[in-house]
This record gives sequence, C-alpha cells and structure tokens, in this order.
Amino acid sequence: MTTWPNHDEAWREWRRALQGERMHHGWILAGKSGLGKQQFAAAAARELVADGGTHQPGGEHPDILLLTHLPKDEKEEKKRDDGKPYQLKRNIAVNQIREMQRRLTTRPTLGSRRAIIINPADDMEPSASNALLKSLEEPPQGTFFLLVTHRPSRLLPTIRSRCRLLRFPLISDRELGRMLSEDDEALTTQARDAAIRAAEGSFGAARRFVDQDMGLLAQLIERLLSEGDAAFMLRADLAKAIGPRADRERIQAVLELAQAIVAGKARSSQNSTERSLLINLHGGLVSLAAQAPTYNFDTGLLSLQIGTLLSSVSAASDHANV
Repeated sequence: MTTWPNHDEAWREWRRALQGERMHHGWILAGKSGLGKQQFAAAAARELVADGGTHQPGGEHPDILLLTHLPKDEKEEKKRDDGKPYQLKRNIAVNQIREMQRRLTTRPTLGSRRAIIINPADDMEPSASNALLKSLEEPPQGTFFLLVTHRPSRLLPTIRSRCRLLRFPLISDRELGRMLSEDDEALTTQARDAAIRAAEGSFGAARRFVDQDMGLLAQLIERLLSEGDAAFMLRADLAKAIGPRADRERIQAVLELAQAIVAGKARSSQNSTERSLLINLHGGLVSLAAQAPTYNFDTGLLSLQIGTLLSSVSAASDHANV
C-alpha cells in the first residue's frame, strides 16, 4: 500500500472538520494528477461513514458511492466484466448524477452518513455539473460530496463556491525516489532518476513513465525542442514511438511528459525570448491535454500535433535570433 508523504496536512484539516460540530457537506480535493487524491478520498470517506460504532465491511461499502468514467459501450463493459482492459467514456454523464440523486432519496444503509466521490469531477459534462449543483445547494442530511479534481478551474464557479478546498502539494524528488524504489525493487537507478525528472512532483506521472517505457519519448521530446524538425523526421519518429493505436492513458502520459520537460526548460532558461516561447508552448500542451479525452483524435494526427508544437520553439527561437 502506497504511503503518501504529501497527505499529512490534508488529513489534519479533514479530521479537524470531522471532529467539529458541523462538517461541511462539499469538499474539493485539488492538485496535479498522480498525487493520491483518489486514495485519500476513499480512505476519508470510510472515516466519515464509520460513525456510531457500526461494523464496517472490508470491501465495497453501501454508503460510499463512486462516480467515475464508465466503459465506452456494451462491448467495453463486457471486457471489464471479463477482467480485460477496456476503453472508457470521455465524460461523467448526467444520467450518472441523476442515478446517484435517486439513491439519495433513501437513508444510508449502515449508519447516518453517506459519501459521494466523483473522480475526476472536472470531467463531468455540463449537464452533469448543473445537475450536481442542485444536490450541493440542498444536500440531503448526512450526505457529503468529495470532488477529486486535477483542474479545479474547470468546475463551475457555483460548485467551487459551495465546497471546501483541500489542496494536495507536489511530492519532493527524494520522496518520489523512495516511493518508486518501494514500489519496484527491480527498478534501475537510471530509470528511477529519469522518471523523477519527468514527473514534476507527481508519483502517478513517475509510475507511468516507468510503466509506459517512455525513455525514448523523452529523448525525442528533448530533440524536438532543441533541434526543431524541418524535415519532419523527428515527428515521424515521435508518432512511431507513441504507437499507431495508443490508448487514452498513453496519450495522456505523453502529454504529461512533454509538459514536465517544457516546464523544466522554462524554469532553467536564462533567455527571456526562449522562456516566453516555452511558457506559451506549455499552455498549448495543457490545452491539448484537456481536449484529447473529449475529441475523437486520430492518434497519428494527434502525435503530429504534439510534435509540431514541440518543434515550434526551436524554429521561433532561430527566427528571433536572426
């Protein structure tokens, strides 16, 4: 079980509220992807519903509801039921919120409290957000909402205003190294250090770097930034390394890696023109990452778009220095 060194303050704040006279009914768990927010939400929800000394089941809990991405269709649902990898829907849909609201018309099963976890809340479709707002405005007694979000700015302002915010800080490189070594004793020092550099404080990103074998991709991203790609060769190599049938998880991992490398270069650059270009590029990658789950991109075209964004910095820098 992963021990999260960045959760200490969040636990102190949560438990102070839990022991107070009136627990706030809505919570936003905010921070970069890969900081253990879902794990915190699950554990915090169990503490919340375990009132009155009632015996608590070890597996699924009837008073903890998790709303997240469902399988894409019936075919993918069957894969899930068979224990096979499956594709997810792009959004959390309004019918999931409405089904949850129907559950709220009944009393909790074991105690007096019920927890609703929505992860990631920033992937709710607009109608789902509007439907959730009604429950946040008039929450049933004993019902508490934990909204896990990587980009809280994507939540409706009216949702944010009705929730208490818990922020999860980045993890230090030293702690990332410890976590990676504990998680995979066979991991080489070289692979661990490369993952830490690419992770930008996110254990999830570091773990994906290792699992997705992204060393070659990191090298290609570095080359596109420094050399450009006038002949389109590096972009072709990048697309090949990403893979012609890359799934959503790999695409997001590539975009996270690119953002981390660009952010690191922007911080270390002593050239104001280059730093400005890198900051703009980072913004472009963030926008592309937000769009990728919701648009039906062709993987090859998306890989080309990533490569074109990365190579633009070198070309623009050369032009500025002419």
